[in-house]
Amino acid sequence: MVVRARGLVKGYGRGRAARTVLVGADLDVAPGELVAIVGRSGSGKSTLLHLLGGLDTPEAGSVEIAGQALDARRADAVRRRQVGFVFQAFHLVPELTGEENVLLAARLPGAGRDAAQRAHELIERLGVRHVADGLPHELSGGEQQRLAIARALVNDPAVVLADEPTGNLDEASAAIVLDLLRAIADDERGIVVVTHEPAVVARADRVLELREGRLVAA
Repeated sequence: MVVRARGLVKGYGRGRAARTVLVGADLDVAPGELVAIVGRSGSGKSTLLHLLGGLDTPEAGSVEIAGQALDARRADAVRRRQVGFVFQAFHLVPELTGEENVLLAARLPGAGRDAAQRAHELIERLGVRHVADGLPHELSGGEQQRLAIARALVNDPAVVLADEPTGNLDEASAAIVLDLLRAIADDERGIVVVTHEPAVVARADRVLELREGRLVAA
């Protein structure tokens, strides 16, 4: 398994405002598998992704990524080497060109020696070489998202976590991004996608619903 999570518990707030959003969530994702996570707004889907990627820490439970425990000591190192993130809002640095945004990931501590070369290859493979010299505001949503996917793949992660990756895209651009995510999974990576889009659900190998703090088959 490239993702193995057991008994994840996470809440927010204190006193009367306290709210637990995860109450024992379990998840396994195999290499080559695209798993879609659905659920009502506020059910904890994004929180789950943050825990799986080491951006947040569970109150209880454990996460392993590619066989490595995502604990406090190793979370940063495991995340840099094994996890790629794709977000609805793209999160490209506005002052940098598309290519510079992708190369940014190759310059982070822990990046592999071939990360810069891989960045250039991904830009070509994802069909955005012709816009790679443009600033994000000069690009379409689909072009920005493809660059964001390239950035997520620079360090050849075992797992890609995508939070509503087609939410800001038109139908044609969304279809391109879905094809890319499917191809990434078929390249023996694990993909976890939080979504409310039927088109994304239709391309998934499994669909799980986050209901009352646990993941159940949808």
